[in-house]
Amino acid sequence: MQLPTPEDLKKRRNELGLTQSDLAKRAGVSQPLIARIESGDVDPRLSTVRKILDAFEEVEKEQQIIIIDLMHSPVIHVSPGDSVEEVVNLMQKHGFSQVPVLDKGIPVGSVSEDMIVKLMAENKKKSISQLKVSEIMGEAFPTVSPGISISVVSHMLEGNPAVLVVEKGAVIGVVTKHDVMTLLQGQ
Repeated sequence: MQLPTPEDLKKRRNELGLTQSDLAKRAGVSQPLIARIESGDVDPRLSTVRKILDAFEEVEKEQQIIIIDLMHSPVIHVSPGDSVEEVVNLMQKHGFSQVPVLDKGIPVGSVSEDMIVKLMAENKKKSISQLKVSEIMGEAFPTVSPGISISVVSHMLEGNPAVLVVEKGAVIGVVTKHDVMTLLQGQ
């Protein structure tokens, strides 16, 4: 068995699209150590090389999982004309903290528990239950194609609670932060 050279490690990191910081975080070492290993300034311990190689394998595994393998379908959603009361009932029934708003199958917005709670706090005297979704909805969740890797979607979920999967103009699935966390538990 041959150990990888510093050049081999740098090449593989670049092929996987990782920064030195990304690799360091995944391997549980510091970014300066990765830089010194790649430049040949330091001869790493075998255990450190093993951590780096394990991190590479983890990324390769993630990149092989595509979003269609993780998504939920059919997508539970609401329409712009639905009432806030209907949304709350739907979210409670399914245990969701957010739902997409679709108009004739097209994503036009989203509603979350946080939005509803904030709205309730702002409208202490006024009942919000009969307001329409179109009056309170936020931005639509981002969309991706079914063949995109889970690693790309994971980055999208850093700033969004969910991502919709769209094929031929139709929403065919949804992936949430919870789904990605569940995937990590299974590893």
